[in-house]
Amino acid sequence: MRSARPVGLFLSAVAVLLWAYGMTRWQPLTEPLGPWSERLPGNNAYWARDLRFMAIMAVSLGLVLAGRGQLRWGGPAVLLGGCWVAADVAIDRADPIGVDATVLLAVGGCTVLGVVAAIPLWWERRTSSAREPGRPQRERGAPAATDRRVLTGAACVAGVLTLVAAAMESPTDREPELNQGALATAALLVAVAVGAGLAAAPARTRARVVLAAGVTVAALLGAGLVRAVPPGTRLLPEAALGAVLLTGVTLLAWDWPGGRPVWWHHGVAALLALVGPVVFLVATAVPMMIALPIGAAFTSLAGNSPINAADSDLLVSLAGLLAGLGMAVLLARPSIDDRRQLR
Repeated sequence: MRSARPVGLFLSAVAVLLWAYGMTRWQPLTEPLGPWSERLPGNNAYWARDLRFMAIMAVSLGLVLAGRGQLRWGGPAVLLGGCWVAADVAIDRADPIGVDATVLLAVGGCTVLGVVAAIPLWWERRTSSAREPGRPQRERGAPAATDRRVLTGAACVAGVLTLVAAAMESPTDREPELNQGALATAALLVAVAVGAGLAAAPARTRARVVLAAGVTVAALLGAGLVRAVPPGTRLLPEAALGAVLLTGVTLLAWDWPGGRPVWWHHGVAALLALVGPVVFLVATAVPMMIALPIGAAFTSLAGNSPINAADSDLLVSLAGLLAGLGMAVLLARPSIDDRRQLR
């Protein structure tokens, strides 16, 4: 997909702006007024942190999309994401607030993004003269098999993170900013998932473009439905959203032999998309709550008040990332040969 590069860079830049806004406008709302034990926060108190972390993941996924799944882009994207999370913790500890801080973080983040994106771009231009004659033609057309798997995997990760963002809760569940942040983050991740799925297609046909538009609209409506449902009853609409979005990703990214999808393959994918994200989220969240207090460690490093002992400090963004990788193992098989390996 020729537009993958500008679309991926644009989505990464939007994610940077969302991260900066979340740090300076939403994070202060989640921090308690004092260190007194009776005011210690409860479950999901630091929802702004999870939304920021998912925005950082969207930055990296956008770079993967911009690089059309190539390793020279994927490696820096993953490294940037890890370094950005570390920087986020340090910045959170400084408690920035206000418009000036928002602008400063947004400009600084976009500058870093531009520098990181310039490195593989420079490398591509330097090596372009040494490529074999058939190489440029392939790069303008369908991506290589490995690159298609990477793009499909990125779409799966973004799809599962969409569910996590759309279902984000807080101890009170009355903050209008939470609804705004959850919907904005979910919409960004929907765009990344659909863009990566379409970029992984062997050819960008009109049918796939129309399908991409339909999946986008359906997923955005689904995210809005999840937010409209009261907390505690979001499991079914969340599972339905995952089924629609991830099945849509397979329809966009997988081969269509003879010009038509292999419907029973996508039927199996729909079943996996319906139950898989929830299973993976539970399988990753439970160990983090019981044996791996990763969320508490991040809270301490950021200088924030610990979660009440009766509750758990769960880093749901990390659980979403791991669950997305699990779904990628199952669904990032765009070619017929890839899916035959599962038999």
